Amino acid sequence: MIVESVELKDYRNYDFLDMKFNENVNIIYGDNAQGKTNILESIYMCSTSKSHRGSKDKEIIRFGQDESHIKLNVIKHDMRYRIDMHLKKNKSKGIAVNGIPIKKAVELFGIINIVFFSPEDLNIIKEGPSERRRFIDMELSQLDKIYLSNLVNYNKVLNQRNKLLKDLSYMPSEQLMQTLDIWDMQLIRYGKLIIKGRENFIERINEIISGIHSKLTGGTEMLKLSYVPFVNEYEFEDKLKESREKDIKYKSTGTGPHKDDLIFLINGNDVRKYGSQGQQRTAALSLKLSEIELVKLVIKDTPVLLLDDVLSELDSNRQNFLINSIGDIQTVVTCTGLDEFINNRININKIFKVTNGNVSEEN
Repeated sequence: MIVESVELKDYRNYDFLDMKFNENVNIIYGDNAQGKTNILESIYMCSTSKSHRGSKDKEIIRFGQDESHIKLNVIKHDMRYRIDMHLKKNKSKGIAVNGIPIKKAVELFGIINIVFFSPEDLNIIKEGPSERRRFIDMELSQLDKIYLSNLVNYNKVLNQRNKLLKDLSYMPSEQLMQTLDIWDMQLIRYGKLIIKGRENFIERINEIISGIHSKLTGGTEMLKLSYVPFVNEYEFEDKLKESREKDIKYKSTGTGPHKDDLIFLINGNDVRKYGSQGQQRTAALSLKLSEIELVKLVIKDTPVLLLDDVLSELDSNRQNFLINSIGDIQTVVTCTGLDEFINNRININKIFKVTNGNVSEEN
């Protein structure tokens, strides 16, 4: 899988940009706050329809403008795709694939498979459960459209149920309680499928991650991920009934896969509680490298790897391991300077310099 080019118009700090990428290693360098990450963000948006930063569309549009455009050209399995994305301030975004508009953003998932690695990902173990759920959901959504559909439906039902719980807390009625029964049935249906999907995903990641982590640590550590569902699929219905009065009192659904977590175990110990910062970072790196390998297995192709200023956060051993693991994967790297690549004798195929929203190609 190769991203051939990206064209931006009125995107973040870019008036107009047209970049053509090499199929191997592309370096985008420059000082901080010049617009390097914005380029990676635009590629990620064309894969998932969302910003990796969680930004709203109106925040992405260049200051003073009402709309923004992204055009991305991709080759996958010898087929060409052009993704056009039209961001608007006060309306839903418009998306077209090969000139044909798509009705739902979920139709975009799976056309491009992106593995995005930023310094924030090194803190996935330290952060709260929502970040670890987000990792599982974003990766699974790119690989499995059925999971994505179940997740979208679950979140819709969850929002409707929470709205109904608020209504019930103010105006209890038999009719509203019957409506709650209907939402509960749907929540249980989609929730069970999500739990099962996550279980299978973690099982597959575990088949890959232990070997990668063992190599990274010279065979001294064994890493395993443990999926911790808030409630398992067989108990979900009973637990939801048990918590109904509490849910009405607090006007929120307190049981379900939206409360799940993930534990990283090194030699059987919880890394979040007992691991050093170095161990936590190595575990996060192992997770990202496992993500790459899993994508390869599932799609029978290589993903596109986006490294956002992450090399400067790793020591030389981890840097070398990451670079050596890339192999034949198209990689777009942002950094503040080229010293790390020169010192490690990393083969660079294309270099771009970014200065205040202007990109120039260098030899």
